[in-house]
Amino acid sequence: MNGKILWELFVVFSRVALFSWGGGPASMGLMQREVVAAGWTTPEEFADALALGNALPGPISPQVSAYFGYKLAGLPGAISAVTGTVLPATLLMLVMIVFFFGIKDSPAVGSMLKAVRPVIIGLLLWTAYTMAFTVFNASTGGWGAGLLGNWDKVIIALAAFALLALTEVNPAWLVLAAAVFGYVVYR
Repeated sequence: MNGKILWELFVVFSRVALFSWGGGPASMGLMQREVVAAGWTTPEEFADALALGNALPGPISPQVSAYFGYKLAGLPGAISAVTGTVLPATLLMLVMIVFFFGIKDSPAVGSMLKAVRPVIIGLLLWTAYTMAFTVFNASTGGWGAGLLGNWDKVIIALAAFALLALTEVNPAWLVLAAAVFGYVVYR
């Protein structure tokens, strides 16, 4: 096994973990940029990995990192990528917890968080935008053609959004229902 690729996996996924704000879903935009820039995947395959990770229970970041680690270097690669995703941020969190409880009510910390929260929303929107661009094949004919040509997927996306926004349905049920629907309809 090539130790260089294991180290690269650890470093890339550590960088994603340490420079992502807002948790797993918010880290997907940075993760996509990193793995595509490294030449490890395409935006289309990243969307597939993200869909697979969302279909599973648990946190999304380690699942998607395991996917690419395994793709590049088998089980050792998956372990290296997941370790890079989890270990540095966990150690940093343990250190931060000790200090945070001493400063959590500080006006300076509150001010910083007021600016960071909207950035997280921007990261999530960017991730949704790039995934939509891929899913709706907007690259082949622009957004209009992409949306019209994939009207069924647009309806699925809107229905999922409406169910999540208007009900308390568990997202796992939506993913499972979509998988069954896809198996029956798109097979």
